[in-house]
Amino acid sequence: MDYLAIIIITLISGVIGTGLGGAVGAILRRESNKIVSLLLSFAGGIMLAVVCFDLMNQPVEMMKEGTLPSYTPVIVVLAAAIGYAVVYILNHVIDKHANKEVKHIDKNHPTTADDLDELIHADHFESHKEGASNSRSNLFIAGLVMMIAIALHNLPEGMVIGASYAMEEDLTANLFSSTGFIMAIVIGLHNVPEGMAVSVPLISGGMGKVKAVLLTALSGLPTVFGALLGYALGGISPVMLVLSLGFASGAMLYVVFGELLPESILMWKSKLPAVSVFIGVPVSYTHLPQPTNSKV
Repeated sequence: MDYLAIIIITLISGVIGTGLGGAVGAILRRESNKIVSLLLSFAGGIMLAVVCFDLMNQPVEMMKEGTLPSYTPVIVVLAAAIGYAVVYILNHVIDKHANKEVKHIDKNHPTTADDLDELIHADHFESHKEGASNSRSNLFIAGLVMMIAIALHNLPEGMVIGASYAMEEDLTANLFSSTGFIMAIVIGLHNVPEGMAVSVPLISGGMGKVKAVLLTALSGLPTVFGALLGYALGGISPVMLVLSLGFASGAMLYVVFGELLPESILMWKSKLPAVSVFIGVPVSYTHLPQPTNSKV
């Protein structure tokens, strides 16, 4: 029953979240950018609070109780560094392959996106739709590459949800009030721009909108497998739980500072996204569950 509940929740967070982004990319409703920007930055604040006050705090509480050795903080930091590096590398692969299709940007153009259209590659459509057929083919291939890369990227994000749920002694009783559920919500929000990044080049390359949105949604499926893996590993032993939580913390720190906050600022170049982050941190902190003994 525990595994079934995690599957359902991560299906909503991963598949529906990414699919929703794909639908937004297909419709290209840019007037909603300000609202999405505030939601993303708010989610970043929540995620930051969860990492600092819950995921990385739980191993320390277990160490104080004598369940873990005194060098536990070192293990957490190393696992977090690995989690950060894994997600960074996956994002680097995504950016490297996506940028290959940009033929119309000169050498003086910034190497990073400086507006949302570049981030989700919507600007490529207008530049390439009247070009040769091979340009459309390149866009299509780039979209498929990004879909695969983001699918791989969603695996460690799913582990965050699973590892968070692994801290619960009674998952059924705390299914919708635990850290795992909070992480599922914010990761679902985070998946919206990623879905946009997949669907836009696919559609620009000639794929039908419905098919592109469905394929985009499927790229969120590894979130489920990651969640099951994180939950299973966290339940093996206290040490494995610490490793899972550390890895999840590092992955989420990259998501916050390398993805959520840059995306929110590109969507709305204002001071308000920073204010939204500030609001998200205390709101999350006041709703975080108190540290408890793990189920292992």
